[in-house]
Amino acid sequence: MSKDTLFALSLFPYLGFLWFLTRSRQTPRLALLGFYGTLVFVAITIPAGIYAKVVYGKALANVDLLHGGAEFFLTLANILIVLGFRQAIVSQRNSPTS
Repeated sequence: MSKDTLFALSLFPYLGFLWFLTRSRQTPRLALLGFYGTLVFVAITIPAGIYAKVVYGKALANVDLLHGGAEFFLTLANILIVLGFRQAIVSQRNSPTS
């Protein structure tokens, strides 16, 4: 199985993961936005990879400007996830115990 096929197939379990997170209503909103932001990263990476191959004849990882631009969205998603869970932990610590 090629890495591209494996990458495409990995989207289905991730979509299931997002569905369960959303449905549970227990995930902090900011973190949930970060997890959805990972899909934005994928949506940016695929066309950027095609563009790198067609225009430059190289893999996306070898075209710094495109690769850095795509990775920015993954970094942003990760920051949102961390801040969302941090916010939930701080909120939990500050709430009075029952």
